[in-house]
Amino acid sequence: MNGIYLGFIVITGIFSVIGMFVSNRLKSKFNQYSQMPLRNGMSGREVAEAMLSHYGIRDVQIVEGKGFLTDHYNPMKKVVSLSPNVFRGRHISAAAVAAHECGHAVQHAKAYPWLKFRSAMVPLVNVASRAQQFLLMLTVGAMGVSNNYTMLMITVATFLVTAAFSFITLPVEFDASNRALAWLDSSGVLGGAEYDGAKDALKWAAMTYVVAALSALVILLYLLMKLSAARRR
Repeated sequence: MNGIYLGFIVITGIFSVIGMFVSNRLKSKFNQYSQMPLRNGMSGREVAEAMLSHYGIRDVQIVEGKGFLTDHYNPMKKVVSLSPNVFRGRHISAAAVAAHECGHAVQHAKAYPWLKFRSAMVPLVNVASRAQQFLLMLTVGAMGVSNNYTMLMITVATFLVTAAFSFITLPVEFDASNRALAWLDSSGVLGGAEYDGAKDALKWAAMTYVVAALSALVILLYLLMKLSAARRR
């Protein structure tokens, strides 16, 4: 096992543990606030409809997806997909998540630049992510070419793309949460302890993106260090 491979495994292992902690914390918070029903009795779907209506957005469809915490907004199809527990749920977690995803729809309607930039990067990121799987076998695996400067440079380039995407995602996610919380408060949909719970839940959701971005940055810096060492040989 070469040094690059060992270092890569250590870094990914550390951030995997951190990521698992944050993910479990998010699930715990979601379950906690799922036990707190809304005083107004609104479901996640109804919260989403009300928020989109407030901003005059009528060309976005709200659908029920599958799985747990699979909620997302698809700007290409203009669809807000809410997981069953959010779509049908009448609790704080459902309201928070539904409003957050609608926050992305509001970003799209208002041409929020970071969302446009992230969406434009998706095709390139998909290519880079697929290429990484093969490149890592050659550059950090045990195949005898880990000191090849050209291969390392190409690998670093793909990680630069995915790391940039991770950091561009941060303002997009934080802004969507800020828009959601501002609307939930001003509209009166949530208030007092309900609002505080939604804010807490969305904070932990944001932390998953922070950990992913930091992990991508550390791996990129590590590969850049190895690239520099290979160049001096």
